[in-house]
Amino acid sequence: MDAREEFKKLAQIPDFRDSVEDKELLMTDKMSVLQINVGRLCNLACKHCHVEAGPNRTEVMGRDVLEDCLKLYKEWGVQTIDITGGAPEMNPHFRWFVEEAVKVCPDVMVRSNLTVMLEEGYEDLPEFYAANKVTVICSLPHYKAKNSNKQRGEGTFEKSIQVLKRLNALGYGKDPELTLNMVFNPGGAFFPPEQSAMEKEYKEHLGSEYGIVFNHLFTITNNPIGRFGAFLARTGNMEGYLTKLYDAFNPGAVAGMMCRSQLSVGWDGRVYDCDFNQAVNLPIEGADHIKDLVGKPYEKRRIRLDKHCYACTAGQGSSCGGCTA
Repeated sequence: MDAREEFKKLAQIPDFRDSVEDKELLMTDKMSVLQINVGRLCNLACKHCHVEAGPNRTEVMGRDVLEDCLKLYKEWGVQTIDITGGAPEMNPHFRWFVEEAVKVCPDVMVRSNLTVMLEEGYEDLPEFYAANKVTVICSLPHYKAKNSNKQRGEGTFEKSIQVLKRLNALGYGKDPELTLNMVFNPGGAFFPPEQSAMEKEYKEHLGSEYGIVFNHLFTITNNPIGRFGAFLARTGNMEGYLTKLYDAFNPGAVAGMMCRSQLSVGWDGRVYDCDFNQAVNLPIEGADHIKDLVGKPYEKRRIRLDKHCYACTAGQGSSCGGCTA
């Protein structure tokens, strides 16, 4: 039984919408982020990956969809273009898109697993990022090799450290125009530590042991979908984890949910309220494809919700930009 079927079984856990008193918070607000998943192709197959990216995935965004993303950005006046994957760098149109995006958007960020920058044909990406002043958001599951490699594969931590040193040498984490942020994901069915405390730990360990500096750390709660959801279902832990998320529901985290200010575009051009809804195939209300939105003014919409949304409002809250409460 897959994760979605497990959700249907858990009738004792209320629908997310029923847990939120102020229903206006379940409508979108001003759009500030256009998040674009340019494909599920990746050089890694991380255990916590909610889109189940990997080396054998063939879904890659075409240039026509990327052009529509640029059109929508200009029309809606969005602040940030957030490029993700998979390993977004493996999209054949990636460099073209970044160069076009930075011409019109002052805040372009790329979510990288770092190790891809050691693969053949990608070795010059640190210099490419620096030249375009792209914000790099890197996934580093933990500051200890053992814990990080457990999630991402043997040797990936060491490769990540190698790339981080290269980024630092170019000014990332030091130059105010070259922002380097990190993302922490728990290694199991538990919540991340308090974000500022975890950031302090990362900076102390990575600084003292490897001489690495960075700007900010974002802690993200593992969402019970994708590979992590399949693990929970396979081991009989889905109900316990989802109940844990529900019991930790924090009403104060609802207003900051990323779905209220973000549009997520999938590799095929379909549009979603967030990357997690993309992973479980819940497109936005009123439109299916980005072509349905291009040329039309932005209008507030009702957010599509499911029980996995409790992951974003448990404890300190969680989003692609870290805690929300």
